[in-house]
Amino acid sequence: NVVNLLQTYIFSVFKLPLFAFTKMRCASPVSACVWDEKYIKVLSMTLSTVKFDDCVGNQAVVFQSSDPVFGVRTDGSVYAREEGARLDEPVRFKLTASGPHTHAWEAVVQLSLTRIKNILVVTKNIRCSLLRIRSDQDQDISIRYSITGVGADQPPNEVFSIDPELGKMFVTKPLDREHRSSYHLRAHAVDMNGNQVENPIDLYIFVIDMNDNRPEFKNQVYNGSVDEGSRPGTYVMHLSAFDADDNTTANGMVRYRILSQTPHSPIPNMFTINSETGDIVTVAPGLDREKVSQYTIIVQATDMEGNLNFGLSNTATAIITVTDINDNPPMLTSRTFSGEVPENRVDLVVANLTVIDADQPHSPNWNAVYRIISGDPSGHFTIRTDPISNDGMVTVVKPVDFEMNRAFMLTAVVSNQAHLASGIQSSLQSTAGVTISVQDVNEPPYFPTNPKHIRFEEGVPAGTSLTTFSASDPDRLQMQQIIRYLKLSDPADWLSINGTNGQIITTAILDRESVYVKNNIYEATFLAIDNGSPEASGTGTLQISLIDINDNPPALVPRESQICERMNKNVNGVNITAADADTDPNAGPFVFELPNYPTSIRRNWTISRISGDYARLALRYQVYLKPGMYEVPIVVSDSGNPPLSNRSVIKVKVCPCDEHGDCTTLGAVVAAGLGTGAIISILICIIILLCMVLLFVVWIKRREKERQTKQLLIDPEDDVRDNILKYDEEGGGEEDQDYDLSQLQQPDSLDHIISKPPGVRRVDERPIIPESQYPIRPVVPHPGDIGDFIHEGLRAADNDPTAPPYDSLLVFDYEGSGSTAGSVSSLNSSSTGDQDYDYLNDWGPRFKKLADMYGGGAED
Repeated sequence: NVVNLLQTYIFSVFKLPLFAFTKMRCASPVSACVWDEKYIKVLSMTLSTVKFDDCVGNQAVVFQSSDPVFGVRTDGSVYAREEGARLDEPVRFKLTASGPHTHAWEAVVQLSLTRIKNILVVTKNIRCSLLRIRSDQDQDISIRYSITGVGADQPPNEVFSIDPELGKMFVTKPLDREHRSSYHLRAHAVDMNGNQVENPIDLYIFVIDMNDNRPEFKNQVYNGSVDEGSRPGTYVMHLSAFDADDNTTANGMVRYRILSQTPHSPIPNMFTINSETGDIVTVAPGLDREKVSQYTIIVQATDMEGNLNFGLSNTATAIITVTDINDNPPMLTSRTFSGEVPENRVDLVVANLTVIDADQPHSPNWNAVYRIISGDPSGHFTIRTDPISNDGMVTVVKPVDFEMNRAFMLTAVVSNQAHLASGIQSSLQSTAGVTISVQDVNEPPYFPTNPKHIRFEEGVPAGTSLTTFSASDPDRLQMQQIIRYLKLSDPADWLSINGTNGQIITTAILDRESVYVKNNIYEATFLAIDNGSPEASGTGTLQISLIDINDNPPALVPRESQICERMNKNVNGVNITAADADTDPNAGPFVFELPNYPTSIRRNWTISRISGDYARLALRYQVYLKPGMYEVPIVVSDSGNPPLSNRSVIKVKVCPCDEHGDCTTLGAVVAAGLGTGAIISILICIIILLCMVLLFVVWIKRREKERQTKQLLIDPEDDVRDNILKYDEEGGGEEDQDYDLSQLQQPDSLDHIISKPPGVRRVDERPIIPESQYPIRPVVPHPGDIGDFIHEGLRAADNDPTAPPYDSLLVFDYEGSGSTAGSVSSLNSSSTGDQDYDYLNDWGPRFKKLADMYGGGAED
């Protein structure tokens, strides 16, 4: 392989500072040393080296330079053929390499002059000797050379090294331009004692790029889209690859090309790519989503400006989706459609229009829109689109009447939500005829005037005919039907309807002031039913406007009030008015009058008119009435024709007043009908009652205090003397109360008891022996003696055989004679003799019986 030839080599010629002319020299096969600003003083000195490899050992390879001043030897070293070659301007020349085993290859060499102290251009990834530095004093003394800076003694360390004796500088590690493209070092010369013999010299090293990085795509898969039917040259998408090499050289210059296209329909090369920008565009017409909806393109990116022999390549996939445009008009599957609809029905689908469209389903290019363009001037129908199937559903939105139209001939047209693409014409199959037949059904009767309004005066007597509220049957083409009428709603039950002809008759007096009348209108609802199959019914509303008549006399308002016993300049009387259930002109203005009888009314009271509806009742001037309640009759008349009058009584409380005209508290009580003596008596009773309550409270407090100070003999919680505690009483049921008292054992005489030997007696009788004497409790016992008293009483009770329960079991009931069970007396007591019962004798008289039976005495 031929490597690193088709790149531009730029070699820099440096000017050393004037002081460096006598002190240091530069000698290296890969560097250029100059001694003047414009002229090269050393002939045949190597300025740089060109590397070339024909893969067979470079046998007989010849280099030819297009510049007569600069030449290239067979080893690739560049030199100056003439002394005094000028470099005041950059020099460019073409270099050709040829041989028996290779083609003629060309490269461009550029030499330029810079003013930095020393610049060295190095090709990366090589280990070689860079240069040698020497001091003019190395002939006299031993000198040690060293370098410092990044790459020498600073990270990354030991990239460069120098022979301390000879001054030769080497590259010791591979260089990577993408990691670091230049280095700045300083060279030092010291004697054996470490003394500086020369000033440090700056060394600038630039790493020349090599093509060691492939182009890399950001994504492995790119997605783009283009409309179907796009013209050639339409932009589709953009791809880009990045090369880490120097983009100012061919190493980093990427070029693109399309390797393959799948599918090849309609042609294999539907797209092309701009080799420099990576933009993909169409190059041929014929994109059709309905045939090919997606293309897959393999794109290759190659550096070295796309040279497939030397460049490095990488690939990526571009997926191009062909987007839909509305290039297929919708087409109805038939030229005619039909359906039928019952009359008077709405929101009913009566026909279904089917359509096909090749565009993208459920997109605006596919969604169908239906319109009725003729045959339905009244707007009875509409066509709605099924969002799933895209079919057109002919729907009734306005009731149809069989008697008016027996059939409809509609013309429907279908289109898309989106407009057709440019140049696409509508299909002839986008229009169809729709025939809708109307079915006759039994329609309900209807009232021509609904609601019907009539006017009548209130007070119309029962049995009055108001109107005829009849209905009509719309089924004119059917056989004549009979209509009957029923009352559906009559809140006050004032009306009735004739079931045959619909005549409305009153059944009670119409009253405008009734609670069922709203805004002077009474409303009732009636039903009309035909005899069709099935029966149908319709409703009608009758509204009766009731005209007011003067049938309600006025009533006085208010019915109670109060007035001062003497005339007051600020308060002259009571304002009164009237309420009338009638309306104008049968209500106000009202006339207020005092009756002639009794005569005391006009003598003490007077009425003055304030307005048409108000008057003032007041005491006559210089008339004094005792405080109290007075009933004042007043005659009120309305303005009806004829007017109605009403004699009303207002209760007026006459009372003493303060300076503000308000009744005082005492005066209010007096006015209520109580005299001064009665009021005083009531107050005295109240005071006595309060004193009694106070004395009772004081007595309760004193008794409580005495109870707390009294010394108790025993704990109140333990004191149960003179107390009978009743816990519960279990009463027997009805069955428990049904028993025979004759079954109780009743002894005929007491002889058998008296004749019994001592110690033998009935178990439920009291022993006939002298009673024991119990200790007598002292009248005022000392608290300390209470224990002794209890113990003495206990000992006396224990030794008293006459005390219940007489040391035996009591017989509570008698079982009766003739029992089949044997006598329990036949049961003999037996004892094994293992138990000693002598201690029963020590338990007192209550256990004497047991002691005799089991104590082991002489009777055993």
